Amino acid sequence: MYLDFFNLRTYPFQVTPDAEFLYLGKAHARAKAYLDYAVWSPDGFVVITGEIGSGKTILLKKVLSELPESVVVANIFQTQLDEIEFLQALLLQFGYRAFDAKKIELLDALSSFLLEQHQNKRQVVLIVDEAQNLTERALEEIRLLSGLESQAERILKVILVGQAELGEKLDSPGLEQLAQRVQLRFHIKALSRDEIGTYIKHRLTVAGAQNPALFPADTVPLIHRYTDGVPRLINILCDTTLTGAFVESTKNISTELIAAALEELQWVPYAERISKKRRNVEEVHDPSDNGISDELGNGLLSPKEMAEKLNRLYIFVPKLAANITGKMKSIDQQLKQLTELVKNKRSNPHE
Repeated sequence: MYLDFFNLRTYPFQVTPDAEFLYLGKAHARAKAYLDYAVWSPDGFVVITGEIGSGKTILLKKVLSELPESVVVANIFQTQLDEIEFLQALLLQFGYRAFDAKKIELLDALSSFLLEQHQNKRQVVLIVDEAQNLTERALEEIRLLSGLESQAERILKVILVGQAELGEKLDSPGLEQLAQRVQLRFHIKALSRDEIGTYIKHRLTVAGAQNPALFPADTVPLIHRYTDGVPRLINILCDTTLTGAFVESTKNISTELIAAALEELQWVPYAERISKKRRNVEEVHDPSDNGISDELGNGLLSPKEMAEKLNRLYIFVPKLAANITGKMKSIDQQLKQLTELVKNKRSNPHE
């Protein structure tokens, strides 16, 4: 829409991750170094976390674009899988279709493949995006597979990428052995206020802008207030602002134009948005259910996970039974009173 107007060869603030536009600020540069380490070190097992829109996927795309053909990569991004489905998805990445195979057959095929690649001196890397969605059993399978090793190094290098919940899951008691396998863990923080201006200029430069300083310095504080430095939010706001500037036929980006874009997006300051989300979460949880709703989950659990949740419900049964018994006694008493009242009315209709 506005490419010709601003003399751009492509859209600078597209939300779809494009490795060409990767901006290596302090946090992202460090995260990329850790990802490179995972591929080439003898003991590569790295976990990278970050909030939604922090730039995790674009980092992965950059790393993948730089790998030579000698590196065999399994890139799994659909993670709503149990351990069997995960092993099947992993084999599919390596060119095997094993949808009817049993677990022992899946593991045997994977082990044979990994050993064959190692003998041919080829690096094998497993990359899992949105890894926070994996079940504990699937994560345990990753740990076991990463345990395959030669005399000098691990045969399978592992990169787990996900939201902050991934770090919390790895800290759970049931995954302690997996956590001990991890060589490096890093959480990608949002861009600082000083980095936002540089980030915007970088993307405009890559897009071919003759004037990469299209967004003046005085617009940065406003952008920071409503995005908190989250790259995806910065992209959405800047793209909407450029569209508005095109509609008004002006190349002078101002705080007024950004304010108009914010009004169209119906955004509130980032801090207020996060505070509202937290309040909504607290309101959804009803203390009177004694935690039963949390135990049952949100309906997205696998049958195995649901069974495990239900097995833990026994701790609530006594409380629930006592609560129901009390209410039933109260209802019974009220019914008795109502029955007596009806009898009195029938025997004394003129009262």
